[in-house]
Amino acid sequence: MSRIGFVGLGIMGTPMAGHLIKAGHEVFLFSIPAVPQALVEAGGKACTNGREVAEKADLIILMVPDTPHVRSALFEANGIAEGLTPGKTVVDMSSISPIDTKDFARRINDLGCQYLDAPVSGGEVGAKNATLSIMVGGSDVTFEQVRPVFELMGKNITLVGQNGDGQTAKVANQIIVALTIEAVGEALLFAAKAGADPAKVRAALMGGFASSKILEVHGERMIKRTFDPGFRIELHQKDLNLALSTARTLGVALPNTATAQELFNACAAHGGKAWDHSAMVRALETLANFEIGQSVTTEK
Repeated sequence: MSRIGFVGLGIMGTPMAGHLIKAGHEVFLFSIPAVPQALVEAGGKACTNGREVAEKADLIILMVPDTPHVRSALFEANGIAEGLTPGKTVVDMSSISPIDTKDFARRINDLGCQYLDAPVSGGEVGAKNATLSIMVGGSDVTFEQVRPVFELMGKNITLVGQNGDGQTAKVANQIIVALTIEAVGEALLFAAKAGADPAKVRAALMGGFASSKILEVHGERMIKRTFDPGFRIELHQKDLNLALSTARTLGVALPNTATAQELFNACAAHGGKAWDHSAMVRALETLANFEIGQSVTTEK
């Protein structure tokens, strides 16, 4: 049994921390506004701030929404950095800026500690089922030390490269997911508007080259109108902002990523920040003045 800290216990962090507790680790917890009571009842130990977590744990994991939250959790008063001593390891499993990640890693390394960026893909379902894909940036040695902990939370665990490279892989992942959601939405909307049953079209496409996890899961959400998250549109907006801002820094054009972001922006403007990201199709439906599943009226 090892002493693990976990900071950030939202939709993703709560089940992830739960797996660590269930595996028999001593887990120290902190979250805003509060540590979920279910984790305490399962054996987790609630702490008053990040510093206390870092003082008591040898490995500290973060799972918070965005770059400013990671910066705050690490370096503000009573933050994790204040509780670190040489030899400890910090693992950021949030999805944040690759550029800022490199700075955070350097600052933690300067304290004599190790740092891994290890963002995840798989959403709430993957977090609950411990089947997350984990993309890691950092040293080989630290990665191998932490791998047994990663294996309690995920299945596809890859050391991509050095600090920042894990976050870069996650941004790339989110570009692909967003563009595939857009493609699936366009295809099913086209099929429905043409008078075909979108559910049967989806079933047919699942057996061919167009098959994908997005078509399987999010295509079904689009047809059944089940847009409870899942993964919220506002979080995918954040990830695409990271993609577009980093691309500007690199001098890379991402035209279709920009289009996907505008569709998410349109959903948010209609009150959809908290919708599942599959609800991007609603923006396409607004443009078409037609909803998937709507009956088709043929003019005579």
